[in-house]
Amino acid sequence: MKTGTTKKKIAIIGGGPCALFMYKRLVEAGGKNLQIDIFERKNKLGAGMPYSAEGANEEHITNVSDNEIPVIFNSIADWVKTAPKSLLKKYNISAENFNEYKVLPRLFFGEYLSAQFDLLKKFADKKGITTNIHFGVVVEDVTDHPRKKRVSVKVQEQAAQEFDKLVICTGHNWPKKYEGKIPGYFDSPYPPKKMLLTLNSPVGLMGSSLTAIDAVRTLAKANGKFVENANGKLCYVLKPGSEGFKLVMHSRNGLLPAIRFHLEDPHLGKGGTLIKAEIQKHIKENGGFVSLDFLFDENFKARFKKEDPDFYQKIKGLTLEEFVARMMASRERIEPFELFKREYIEAEKSIRKKESVYWKEALAILSFTLNYPAKYLSAEDMERLQKVLMPLISIVIAFVPQSSCRVLFALHDAGILDIIEVGDNSWVKPLKKGGVNYHYYNNKQKKVVSHFNTFVDCIGQPHLSVKDFPFKSLVKSGKINQARLAFRSDEAGYAAKQAGNKQVREIGGKYFLNVPGVTINDYFQPVDKKGNNCERIYLMAVPYMGGYNPDYSGLDFCEAASLVVKNQILG
Repeated sequence: MKTGTTKKKIAIIGGGPCALFMYKRLVEAGGKNLQIDIFERKNKLGAGMPYSAEGANEEHITNVSDNEIPVIFNSIADWVKTAPKSLLKKYNISAENFNEYKVLPRLFFGEYLSAQFDLLKKFADKKGITTNIHFGVVVEDVTDHPRKKRVSVKVQEQAAQEFDKLVICTGHNWPKKYEGKIPGYFDSPYPPKKMLLTLNSPVGLMGSSLTAIDAVRTLAKANGKFVENANGKLCYVLKPGSEGFKLVMHSRNGLLPAIRFHLEDPHLGKGGTLIKAEIQKHIKENGGFVSLDFLFDENFKARFKKEDPDFYQKIKGLTLEEFVARMMASRERIEPFELFKREYIEAEKSIRKKESVYWKEALAILSFTLNYPAKYLSAEDMERLQKVLMPLISIVIAFVPQSSCRVLFALHDAGILDIIEVGDNSWVKPLKKGGVNYHYYNNKQKKVVSHFNTFVDCIGQPHLSVKDFPFKSLVKSGKINQARLAFRSDEAGYAAKQAGNKQVREIGGKYFLNVPGVTINDYFQPVDKKGNNCERIYLMAVPYMGGYNPDYSGLDFCEAASLVVKNQILG
């Protein structure tokens, strides 16, 4: 390739928030010899699923504010000064009184992200970077050509196009398993317009996360209205014809997620955590594995020596399991909505005084910092991470916005919303005639079977496997490989397999645990079964990377991953 005469051609599949950060990195670092092609199945860039009609209605809001969002081209506070007045009026937002600390309507945030794409493209045009945007296209397949050192992209009804590098940013994906086959069964609450159902019977919801809250807000809107009483308290009133409507959340631990509070570092900059060199040194000294206890001690507990010495004295001698047990026990002994009210008051105080609830902030930082070293965990530690630590993390770092809290309080006070603890051994049986039977054991270990005519799976983005990967040529050629982790102990691997763990594989006399998604290296390149990196392809698609990146969602992850990929592509 002759510099100055031949353009480096880079393709990005997908045009949502992840692609936006990738495009930003390339545009800021690239020169005139760069061509970027973006393939998007919709007719709009930036918003992706979460911030478009595919993932939000007008009642849905972000759980982050402007001050917590990585800068793209400009901040929301700056952008609203030039945003269309009709758009600001539609969402009741004023440029003069804009508050960078408040959450925003998700659809409005999507408009901001789309505008950022436009601004970046204009910037790219001025730099002489060529940008080709392919709207309304479906990429059928991707093929790697090692000899030519090229990768081709095949769009429906079009000839394949070849590129030097490819970044897959296809975003969220909720495959339909029962929806459309079982009446009243929904595999997800997205797109949310399908949740605008007038109902006269209870609705079963699996999960109590932000996804479940999305479903709650839309279903409540369809079956009643929220009004403020004389004291300014939000109340909920059912519509005629929906007298039997009720919402029942089912959660493994019977808990609601934690509430937004003031963050000392709004971008969770992770200062003071282990750097890659330290982690690699530890791996060499630890038999080729990173220890979860090492990460817990160094990236979590050690932070409190300076930030909260009193808290450090309380936890310094605790193992990971003991710490999680103590924090969960303090939550589980309080009735869920009473705990929710206490945490609401705590969060309000935190925001008012601009003081962090530091152990929660530190846990959010720990979660983010697990992304890089997770692929070096042993299978034993990965199982501990998923079964012990992640349940606590998933509750604490949800950051439920205050307005969503008031909606949940109003519904619960009206007798419309309940949450049930179902433990680890619950299951849902779809019924051909419609609806489901929800099976679980109550706190007295008595089996309960609840029937719901309407059921919504709200567990969030499902992890998808190699067989679900959309570009089959990469699968058939072996470029895409099931993600797995080795057991540190052969005895533990053998025992897990004998116990019936279907994710355990014996390969060459060694035991491995299959984890969600595909194998990728530190640079987000797919790795084949022989351990070879695919140097032309980068994978940043959320559903296919969860095994090696436990905290893979959110704009912070998009920002961090896009920097790594950009450095590999452009140097």
